Amino acid sequence: MSNASESIAGYRLTDHTRITELGTWFDAITPSGRRAGALRFDSGVVGLPGMRERVVATVVADRPLTQNGLTGLVQVADVVAAGEEVWLLTAGPASPSLGDLMAARAVDPPGAAAVLVETAQTLQALHASGLAHGALHPGTVVIGDDGSAVLIERGLADAIRGLRAEPDRDVAAWASLARALGADCPAPSAQLLDRAAATATLHGLAAARDVLLGQREVLPGGQITRDRLAQEVRNRTTLEIGVNPIPDRDEGEIVTLLHVPAVEQQHFGPGVSSSIGTTAERIWREGRAGAAGTPGKRRGRVARARRRRTILAAAVFAVIVAGALLAWFRLSGPSTPLAVTSVDVTAPKKAQGCDADVLISGKIVTNGSSGEIVYEWTQSDRKEKIRQTQRITSDKSSYTVPLKWKVSGKSTAKLTATLTVVSPQRLQDKASFTYKC
Repeated sequence: MSNASESIAGYRLTDHTRITELGTWFDAITPSGRRAGALRFDSGVVGLPGMRERVVATVVADRPLTQNGLTGLVQVADVVAAGEEVWLLTAGPASPSLGDLMAARAVDPPGAAAVLVETAQTLQALHASGLAHGALHPGTVVIGDDGSAVLIERGLADAIRGLRAEPDRDVAAWASLARALGADCPAPSAQLLDRAAATATLHGLAAARDVLLGQREVLPGGQITRDRLAQEVRNRTTLEIGVNPIPDRDEGEIVTLLHVPAVEQQHFGPGVSSSIGTTAERIWREGRAGAAGTPGKRRGRVARARRRRTILAAAVFAVIVAGALLAWFRLSGPSTPLAVTSVDVTAPKKAQGCDADVLISGKIVTNGSSGEIVYEWTQSDRKEKIRQTQRITSDKSSYTVPLKWKVSGKSTAKLTATLTVVSPQRLQDKASFTYKC
């Protein structure tokens, strides 16, 4: 399958793609209508012996971290085989990459510092859990809708070749990333990023992060902020989510390698060996490949040792996450201005009858800062606008703003409600319903 207008395992693929050393990333839409990513591994990668088992093991190792709140690492929804192809599906977007924004010179100094602080915190959490990224560079850092930095392809480049990702390489790669970002910044911002790079090499990522946080007054505006990054992502996000239906496709050949079914219910399509399901099942249940043949006593010792390591890693991870949260609060405290990250409007799908009271639902999502939002509702059957002001607190980031629309008279019409955020910046969404009387 190579046509981007098709789908894979329920994900609708778009024609927005980019090539990496592992294969082709597609911007995709989930069955629920959310932006996501789909990586089709290159045929040369798929042909490597044991590649599928190692990819599954790598993804399984990441799951406790993403499920326990590590937002700086993309969550993998599934790994599937479709004939001779292997796909990795993510729950969040896989574009735009930091490399895309750097190439467009769209990363300002405060945004560069924000990326470095967040990636340093994510790498610290990985290292504390006994993992490493192994291929950190601008192409494996994705900038989210809110300007946050999210790592993709964690451990995959090394895993498919049977190698082990090492934390020291991550530190060196982070320092290289800091210098590359600094090269596009004016002094003294560039000097700050160079100091952070040198500090990482000599003293580690925690010390480098503290340099950025402690000396941010040299940045424009004296703060570290994602605002410019978030705006750039909004400008680039042109996907129409949930508008077009997923094309019809016989998915009988799709085999999930991650969500392991019972042995007697496993189904494998053309080109997929039954040994893959068995190995994936062992990885899922035992935590590593090849555990099925371990004698009972040894299994018990291994299980107890694994539980001890898991408890220790969880405790260390909790400390790292607490430190990361504290650092982020320092980074994005009262000085971070309120920003609206998205607006969404939904209307009834069913046609409305005579003299209907129609409820339109609007949802406004913010960056979590406090402030005031000014918004307007516009109804297509009248000229006047309904302007409202919403006071925003820092303990919430999502707000529902309903519109009650009274429709009367004998007619058949398609009516549209438009929600426009006027301040702190202008964003808009609309939805339509049918009136028949």
